[in-house]
Amino acid sequence: MNRRNILTTLLATAVLASSFNLPAFAATEVAGIKFDDSATVGGKELKLNGAGLRTKFVFKVYAMGLYLQEKRTTTADILASQGPRRVNLVMMRSLTSEEFGDAFMAGLNGNSDQSERTRVLPQTMKFGEMFAQIPGLKKGDVLTVDWLPNEGTLCLLNGKKIGEAVPDVAFYNAILRIWIGDKPVDSTLKPALLGAAK
Repeated sequence: MNRRNILTTLLATAVLASSFNLPAFAATEVAGIKFDDSATVGGKELKLNGAGLRTKFVFKVYAMGLYLQEKRTTTADILASQGPRRVNLVMMRSLTSEEFGDAFMAGLNGNSDQSERTRVLPQTMKFGEMFAQIPGLKKGDVLTVDWLPNEGTLCLLNGKKIGEAVPDVAFYNAILRIWIGDKPVDSTLKPALLGAAK
């Protein structure tokens, strides 16, 4: 075996050996933001259902990932899914708490009828009080909104819990409809979260 063949064999062996040591890690990238393809919420492993970018006019506002136990491709199936769920927002520009609150309420009201809004009004007020405690969201902040069946809607900002859990799955579904409802805040983000965008 000549020197070139020996080097080729050694290189191939090294590549093969290193491939066995690679972690089983994958990520989906949105505008430079990486979303893990799985997350553990409430002791359950969730899969990234879809991820996309929220823009307003020409500005990138945040990248977002939606995690479910099983992949779903319709709004109805996502809202009916059992078990924990997660929404991950990575801010791409800064927003005051007032700006975030106004956008949240506009999205909620635009995708819920009067009876739904009345039903979740106490939870909506509690949610608003939680966000009033923070001055705003800065570029790079990570906002996580989880649904835990035995606890409720739980928010974390950069891994730190904000306020207490807000009960009632109807409220969490009202939040989800902001992005995947009939009048989503971003028409290109909705199909991405439903897993249509590749």
